[in-house]
Amino acid sequence: MKYKFSDRMSHIPPSFVREILKVTESPEIISFAGGLPHPASFPVNEIQKAVNDVLSRHGKDILQYSITEGHLPLREYIARRYASQGLKIDADEILITNGSQQCLDLVGKVFLDKNDRVLLENPTYLAAIQSFSLFEPIFKSVPLEDDGPDMDYLE
Repeated sequence: MKYKFSDRMSHIPPSFVREILKVTESPEIISFAGGLPHPASFPVNEIQKAVNDVLSRHGKDILQYSITEGHLPLREYIARRYASQGLKIDADEILITNGSQQCLDLVGKVFLDKNDRVLLENPTYLAAIQSFSLFEPIFKSVPLEDDGPDMDYLE
């Protein structure tokens, strides 16, 4: 029998996040659904300075493919920041991801099997549901109160 990629992917729901992002391209739409910050809040000048600094010091290395864990000087910098807050975290314990989606996917791959239960806050981050859905868990939700999850409901 011939294997079809579409057969393997048939249980995967469409990407709601992708559909939301399509809608948000319209300038008259302000969407709170995709977790998108307002563009005016982006520290563009600070990011530009950081990019220039990193490229001038590490350009040849930073633009090259590297180890999965991420650029070692960045992981060391993050470890030092943790140390300044009293936490002992080694750079080897840090993994750089390309955003929440990659991180959620890795968490799902490591911790989830089909029919495992996943507890979610209600409401929850849509992209988390989408990422974890690939592993076919059973979602359970707990409502939020002003001070966090409703512990009576959770119990």
